[in-house]
Amino acid sequence: MINVNVTGLGVVTALGISAKHHFNQLRSGVTGISHYQRDEQFLYAGKVHFTNLQLSKLCKVDYSDYTSRTALLGLLAAKEALGSTNFDLKYPAAFISGTTVGGMDLSEQYFDAKSKGKPTDAALFAMHDLGANTDFIAKILGDFQYINTISTACSSAANAIMQGAQLIKSGQYHRVLVGGTDALCKFTIEGFKSLMIYDSELCQPFDANRRGLNLGEGAAYLLLESDESIIESGNKCLAKVTGWANRNDAFHNTGTSPEGVGAQKAMQAALEIANLRPPEIDYINAHGTGTQNNDSSELAAMEAVFGNEVPDFSSTKGATGHTLAASGSIEAVFSVESLIQGCAYGNLNISSPATASKALLRKAVSKDIQHVMSNSFGFGGNSTSLIFSKC
Repeated sequence: MINVNVTGLGVVTALGISAKHHFNQLRSGVTGISHYQRDEQFLYAGKVHFTNLQLSKLCKVDYSDYTSRTALLGLLAAKEALGSTNFDLKYPAAFISGTTVGGMDLSEQYFDAKSKGKPTDAALFAMHDLGANTDFIAKILGDFQYINTISTACSSAANAIMQGAQLIKSGQYHRVLVGGTDALCKFTIEGFKSLMIYDSELCQPFDANRRGLNLGEGAAYLLLESDESIIESGNKCLAKVTGWANRNDAFHNTGTSPEGVGAQKAMQAALEIANLRPPEIDYINAHGTGTQNNDSSELAAMEAVFGNEVPDFSSTKGATGHTLAASGSIEAVFSVESLIQGCAYGNLNISSPATASKALLRKAVSKDIQHVMSNSFGFGGNSTSLIFSKC
């Protein structure tokens, strides 16, 4: 039997830096979402409170006006996940990263200058491509034999974790760094506002009066290793990836079906792969964006899979904002920490719960947790569920 062990965690969001710091913030019910000024407009967003220059210094790389914020956020989280693990080892490593924004923050500078008749710099497009951001991170970190970029909207990083787990389970690789990164940019902010699902106030996932989401930025990575790799690296098992599945209900370009068919199938398949029964899941870190469509369909999907015994669940997006492609790995890190620390997180900003179920947690609770499910559902119904279990 080949185990997929999580041996490293790294994360940066509006809440701060490091997995342990994030756990303490989430357990305390702190939000990183704040009133953020973008050009001449104010909106609520989960902004990481470091400039690109400061991120460069934290990453210990030379500052450049041509390095995207997406890449810098990713590099910072990836370095934490790797820790002291080196690549001068027997087993070659792979790197899989999810992103949707890529270098859009730099491309916007070009178009802004162009629209104002100012001099333009085509070099700002060097990191526009999603893969360029992955390659930038990989080149600095070490020698990866396999590098891949995944872009499936909000399930991107979760799918990166799934592919990494599959590579280890199949014996193709023994060590894979997986996760995702996205930065705030005008393109995504205006895009979600055009869909009329950007909340002008603090978002309220799973509240009956929810109005939409708040965007956030950040990155997170997990180091996955086989048992053989752990013997060689000396790293400690923090948790195991025991279940994973991706399904698609193909209902709409952006929304999911009212019944959450894709979500249902993803959760059921993940349980089957993990060889677990629904009652064995102790906590669900839900996708929970705060939009009318997502939350109602996700509730329907959970009820279809778990019946009247839906496990304790919550959305942590009220603390970080919706970090798009990075959300799946950020919440995967949160899920692993909940296993380690024995704590299920509270769902912020609830005033009128959208469900009568007492499983919707309004405050963090301490409990024995053996298995956590983490859901990430993207545009077009691209639905991914992951299961993390104690070592």
